[in-house]
Amino acid sequence: MKKAILTGPIIASILGVVSPAQALQVQVTPPNPELGDTLSVIIQVNNGSPTPTVSVQQKNYPAFAIGNNRFRALLPTTPLDKPGARLLQVSGDGQVQNLNVQVRSRNFPTQSIWLPPGKDSEGTDAEFDRVDAFKALVTPQKFWDGKLLRPNSGEITTIYGVRRYYNGVFAKDYYHRGVDYAGAYGSPVVAPAAGRVSLVGRESQGFKIHGNVVGIDHGQGVASILMHLSRIDVKEGDFVKAGQVIGALGSTGASTGPHLHWGLYVHGQSVDPVPWRLQGVE
Repeated sequence: MKKAILTGPIIASILGVVSPAQALQVQVTPPNPELGDTLSVIIQVNNGSPTPTVSVQQKNYPAFAIGNNRFRALLPTTPLDKPGARLLQVSGDGQVQNLNVQVRSRNFPTQSIWLPPGKDSEGTDAEFDRVDAFKALVTPQKFWDGKLLRPNSGEITTIYGVRRYYNGVFAKDYYHRGVDYAGAYGSPVVAPAAGRVSLVGRESQGFKIHGNVVGIDHGQGVASILMHLSRIDVKEGDFVKAGQVIGALGSTGASTGPHLHWGLYVHGQSVDPVPWRLQGVE
């Protein structure tokens, strides 16, 4: 993948007097991000330097070692964010760089959904507390390796980022947080990447929105959630490999018909899974 090397006075202002040969090196991909993309920030430091820090709009994001004196931080963007400049502040090797990254706007389609009686529950605090705790995990280990896999062979019926009317009412702060696959009822659902099963919820236990659901922690703040399953084949604590069957497609929870909803989260924010499948993240 082409990488934008953001260093030097043209794009970044380096605070302090540093010669170009000593300048902190930072790479941000993709080079022309749009809303929904995950920004990958790779920082090259000197041998023995402490872990660099990355912040955006006063929010700090963890950086993890990826070898050869390099660290990487992942920064999510979503359809609810405003397009335009993002000021990234990167600190390392006793230096600070301010990087001005432009995030382009993106058009997201609108869809109307009509949920039948019994499928229009708003869910419970207990359900959302469990799911939110799962999405907040930041495990230091990196479990995924290369491009993520398609979790079901069915046709994609709803893409990421769609805005919706539910039973005629526009959901203002909502966007479709994932990709829907309309596979055959009971068809296998596989893990998009390796990771630890850190959430198993069942409709019978009060998961009225997610239905039967499996959450996989891929490490370093990256997680998959697989919803509306008819069957669950794993338990919390299991470690699964990429491509391993974790359950079967169904229509449990807030669903109008058999399908799989796959959501990919980075530091608790839903990002577009497609770039992770097509280009991958190191």
